Amino acid sequence: MGIPFTSAPIAFFLALDHGISFAASASVGILLGTISQAIFCLAYSFSASRGVRWLASFGFGCVGFAASTVVLHLLSVPLFSASLATLIALVVVLFLVPHTPEKSDESASPATLPPRWDIPTRMVVATVFVVLLTAVAPVLGAYLSGLLSSFPLFGAVLVVFVHRSEGATSAMKLLGGLLFGLFAPAGFFMALCALIEALGIGLGFAAASATALVAQGITLGML
Repeated sequence: MGIPFTSAPIAFFLALDHGISFAASASVGILLGTISQAIFCLAYSFSASRGVRWLASFGFGCVGFAASTVVLHLLSVPLFSASLATLIALVVVLFLVPHTPEKSDESASPATLPPRWDIPTRMVVATVFVVLLTAVAPVLGAYLSGLLSSFPLFGAVLVVFVHRSEGATSAMKLLGGLLFGLFAPAGFFMALCALIEALGIGLGFAAASATALVAQGITLGML
């Protein structure tokens, strides 16, 4: 779920609607927003590891994301500093996130299949999120729009479902995978920020996608 299924389309539409420079500035915000995604995972994992139910754990994750976004919004850093801060933050969070217990989660409910409306609902929610954030981007500004577009929409939906159906241990394992997956979108937006103004939209996004695939391959190899 680290693949930027929502933030990359948002950056693409921002480039089409408001120009390459606007998209480049937004991409710096999206890159730093990866830190907020990691904080979401960390806050959710800590609460879940202490027996907190899924709704409260989701709330703690959202508060963590919001607090990180507020702090990052106060900063104005160039691409190199943003890239370095993002990579350091991801590594630190990976060390801080609680380890999943080896024993099975006795409080978990039996695994269940999602209802038939689950996938269509996710598609609608994701589409509305992309369209809405793209529409209000001129009001919010490029940088803040980028920070907000990093909200882990798909990851949040999945972890809540897994937490409800399979328990806290499975949810924590999913979040651990999401954390490792965040190196791919980080690489994507590092490349996009650096290259989109020089290469244009098509080649810029192609180079960013290739960078994300390489980062994802390295991460999977390490795992």
